Amino acid sequence: MLKKMKKTTKSNLITYGMVIAAFVIVQVLISTGSMSSLMEGLMVPLCMYAILAVSLNLVVGFLGELSLGHAGFLCVGAFSSAFFSKCTQDVITVGPLRFFLALLIGAVSAAVFGIIIGIPALRLKGDYLAIVTLAFGEIIKNLVNVLWIGKDSNGFHFSMKDVMSLNMEPDGMVIINGPQGITGTPPDSTFLAGILLLLLTLFIVTNLVNSREGRAIMAIRDNRIAAESVGINVTKYKLMAFTISAALAGLAGVLYAHNLSTLTATTNNFGYNMSIMILVFVVLGGIGNIRGSIIASVILTMIPEMLRELSDYRMLIYAIVLIVMMLFNWAPKSIEWRERHLAFLKTRKKEVK
Repeated sequence: MLKKMKKTTKSNLITYGMVIAAFVIVQVLISTGSMSSLMEGLMVPLCMYAILAVSLNLVVGFLGELSLGHAGFLCVGAFSSAFFSKCTQDVITVGPLRFFLALLIGAVSAAVFGIIIGIPALRLKGDYLAIVTLAFGEIIKNLVNVLWIGKDSNGFHFSMKDVMSLNMEPDGMVIINGPQGITGTPPDSTFLAGILLLLLTLFIVTNLVNSREGRAIMAIRDNRIAAESVGINVTKYKLMAFTISAALAGLAGVLYAHNLSTLTATTNNFGYNMSIMILVFVVLGGIGNIRGSIIASVILTMIPEMLRELSDYRMLIYAIVLIVMMLFNWAPKSIEWRERHLAFLKTRKKEVK
């Protein structure tokens, strides 16, 4: 049966199987008490980073455009969903239902911003697109930090000055408190939810890439002029890939927001540092390699935490791992060695049969 499967289908099933196997192994380790609380707390962030890496790979790897605004879409999804959950936690008491609605709101909000930013920005190429998308992420982060929103018996109150300017009734509640962000978001994120969202992301991206639309997107990447000459609507397909990528980043934002007691917009979690880190996952995992993006995001997220006891050397070891992964994935000699090794294994397999 496996012989009759297409190569892409077999590869996708292997990727799904790896994710499910990792989930089962982690659950066994948790149930037997073999996993530390520190590592257990990393499971949801690992899923978030993997979703971000896979979704960015859709733009960088398959569309061939350099985008550095992924942290901005993450921020939009996180704050829109946290705002919804905070407002409705007394009305919608069923946690899974509230979280599902929050996922829809986060994804749709990020997709809307993806369309708004994508229409003008995707006319640019290369470094210019990277600068514009990076600026978008910084604008969103700074906008959240100067936003105060409260709710009382008279409805919602908005201000961009300070919390006193909301002029709420005594029964009022501050939802977004400027630089202090949102406090008290329901902790609805779980490792199971993260794995399901990662599988959903993989399903969407792999099916898109292997579809007619995906072939059009990759044709644009390979040669835009040739794609236009055969009637491919370049603007439509570029905007499609960019919007889907933004929506998936919004899902990761929902997962992130509902895993924290306090959600704040800082440079480390929603600024250029986050965008660069996600891009590093994509590049080191292999541009256009979905499975590699997941593996790179997991390894590069776990290493600093696993080496926390070696405080003097952990960043040195982290840098060495980065260099080794880069050489393994991109050095010509390494690529040649891998291809030769794979060819040798295939030959041995045929001889055994």
